[in-house]
Amino acid sequence: MSSRRVAVLMGGMSAEREVSLRSGQAVCAALQRCGHQVTAVDVRSLADVYHVRADVVFIALHGTYGEDGCVQGVLEMRQLPYTGCGVLASALCMDKRMCKRLLQQQGISVPTEIPLTAAGPVRYPVLLKPVQEGSSVGLHWLHQASDWQALELEPSRFDDWLAEMPVRGVEIAVSVLNGEALPPVEIVAHSGCYDYHAKYTAGATDYYTPARLPAETLRYCMQQAEKAVHATACRGAPRVDMIVSNGGEAVVLEINTLPGMTTTSLLPKAAAAAGLDFDALCQQLLDSAALDHDTAGRAEVMHGTD
Repeated sequence: MSSRRVAVLMGGMSAEREVSLRSGQAVCAALQRCGHQVTAVDVRSLADVYHVRADVVFIALHGTYGEDGCVQGVLEMRQLPYTGCGVLASALCMDKRMCKRLLQQQGISVPTEIPLTAAGPVRYPVLLKPVQEGSSVGLHWLHQASDWQALELEPSRFDDWLAEMPVRGVEIAVSVLNGEALPPVEIVAHSGCYDYHAKYTAGATDYYTPARLPAETLRYCMQQAEKAVHATACRGAPRVDMIVSNGGEAVVLEINTLPGMTTTSLLPKAAAAAGLDFDALCQQLLDSAALDHDTAGRAEVMHGTD
């Protein structure tokens, strides 16, 4: 295995900064064990990305700017191959409303959206979440009008929020590594809600890999996850979060294009169940690094030097 100069982007400017730093530190250690020359880059502005010097970039950023196509766009301009989804797929999956619409067009089940008015949702209970955030940041369960009033949201910001009818069933996450689904992970939050605290607090949630579902249901969920990833043109190792209803229907909640790589993260758990340890997972992701617009590669072909 040849050594490469790898820049690991972490931190970022979103509400998920601390989680990203933990993901990035774990990835740096793994890639160093794999023999690469690794530089950790704490991204505090997009200008930091412009100054990266490396053969390849491993993106361990989460949330706004890191996961919405902005950093990917800078790297495209720099012609630096990077891990994870490209510009379009990143931007699409970061916008939960637009992503849901595309998945619906592909025949994939998604939660029913509930209209918002100045008086609140037109019905209760609902799950309220930001249209463009990740890691369950800003997730709210609203059971009655007083819950809505307590949020004190500005009417002009209603479009920034998505209200959905709750889906009851088994919550699972299906990571799709280079187009192939890994074993689904079942999530059982002790609080009953898989929010930010439940995600990143050790012992707050129980995980089962593979999920405790019939084999045929597991295969169906994996197929739906692969279908969702293909429909959104994702690459790398996106994670498809879904609820399996009592009737066995897989309802896709969202697609996370750059899943966490911490000790409590779901992608490493799924990879381990498939026989892939953390170091091997990081190496596979590094090997899959690419560009949406590889002009350098096209120039080589045009000049007959491929």
